[in-house]
Amino acid sequence: MMSLWNAVDVVTWMCFSLDRPAFYFKIQISTPPIISHSQQMSWCPQYRSSKFRNVYGKVANREHCFEGIPITKNVHDNHFCAVNAKFLAIVTESAGGGSFLVIPVEQTGRIDPHYPKVCGHQGNVLDIKWNPFIDNIIASCSEDTSVRIWEIPEGGLKRNMTEAILELYGHSRRVGLIEWHPTGNNILFSAGYDYKILIWNLDIGEPVKMIDCHSDVILCMSFNTDGSLVATSCKDKKLRVIEPRSGRVLQEANCKNHKVNRVVFLGNMKRLLTTGVSRWNTRQIALWDQEDLSMPMTEEEIDGLSGLLFPFYDADTHMLYLAGKGDGNIRYYEMGTEKPYLQYLLEFRSPAPQKGLGVMPKHGLDVSACEVFRFYKLFTLKGLIEPVSMIVPRRSETYQEDIYPMTPGMEPALSAGEWLSGINRDPVLVSLKEGYKKPSNLVFKAPVKEKRSVVVNGIDLLENVPPRTENELLRVFFRQQDELRRLKDELSRKDVKIQQLELELKNLKNSPKPM
Repeated sequence: MMSLWNAVDVVTWMCFSLDRPAFYFKIQISTPPIISHSQQMSWCPQYRSSKFRNVYGKVANREHCFEGIPITKNVHDNHFCAVNAKFLAIVTESAGGGSFLVIPVEQTGRIDPHYPKVCGHQGNVLDIKWNPFIDNIIASCSEDTSVRIWEIPEGGLKRNMTEAILELYGHSRRVGLIEWHPTGNNILFSAGYDYKILIWNLDIGEPVKMIDCHSDVILCMSFNTDGSLVATSCKDKKLRVIEPRSGRVLQEANCKNHKVNRVVFLGNMKRLLTTGVSRWNTRQIALWDQEDLSMPMTEEEIDGLSGLLFPFYDADTHMLYLAGKGDGNIRYYEMGTEKPYLQYLLEFRSPAPQKGLGVMPKHGLDVSACEVFRFYKLFTLKGLIEPVSMIVPRRSETYQEDIYPMTPGMEPALSAGEWLSGINRDPVLVSLKEGYKKPSNLVFKAPVKEKRSVVVNGIDLLENVPPRTENELLRVFFRQQDELRRLKDELSRKDVKIQQLELELKNLKNSPKPM
């Protein structure tokens, strides 16, 4: 109660005499001020009621995990995992090229060491992403500078797949990142180590736009809800908001105090969230207004660990998940439109370090268990993939409409041509009530392509570019060796064919003529 008084004045005099010390105290207390009710309320701690404050992470039982998988040891900062309602895809460790596994999500347990793989790339696979509208179509990119589109048969692979239905060449360096457009069908973005982003129209199998505004390697791409804007983070320490069809940079932030690694659009809130490192080398998140990147709206330090922070945002529940590479924890927050914008909820803890995480789309969740998010955590040392479900505890077993609003389904809002012509549309929403199991009627038809030069903005993307590193030089060398071997085999076959024809001709000449 001492803080309520305006003043407490204590004056002490001490006098010493020859006989004994004497202490005298003079206390002057003024009357307390009149405090209004609003001032009293402002002293109370702010408490925000939330239906998600008790969300908890539930680890799947051992029999529902995936074991015996040779997960890649590549140090590239990607998830190396992609999930949809049918399949789980994981980049694997392999010698002499890149490969990845595709496993039906219900086929849990220990995986056969000789399980068939997708192994058509000549270099390490760096990223894989499922088509959001067709469950059987997956894209991959690699160190061999190519992007490839694969069609997985129903029920999974029965033998190794080496032939892609579409091969896309346009980057002069390795391709480290791919993203499907969220609303436009057959539109794919790829970012390479040549500092360029290519926009591919898969209807024709060609790049239709090149975004060339970055001065270093692109680390991350994220779309807003309707796909009209793309945000990128780059090694040049800049955060950019770009209009992809024109390639125009709308906003740019030079992040000196907050070194940005990953960026994500926060749904329709017109805000961005970035994860990175502060000037004191602590992991940090920052919130930005997408229309003004001059300075962040708020910054918050997380911890002093060194691993990369991956952000995952659920626009339906407005929940943000932060998962660290190299540690086993997943923190989750609730985003708001007013201060404090970021409300910490809880943290899922695990002692084993995770290499990457896959995320199940909303239509693949178990709504009867009130599951609002599901991760697939990769543990390289164990060769294990462990599902972790984020669950809202509810006593009722009925459908909970308040935690499952209308969500984007598997129907594209636009064709590739419509989006490229400048049309924007929000995603086609569906309800998860009664379980959303509507199959997609879309079929991917690979275009017939002729080998020719690829010219975008007047630049031939397939022109010969000298290798910059020893690894690139080795890849070019081995590629040429493979081509020479193929040509030698073809020449040998033709020599044999020529000898057979010559022998047949000789036999015809020596055969007796009919009388």
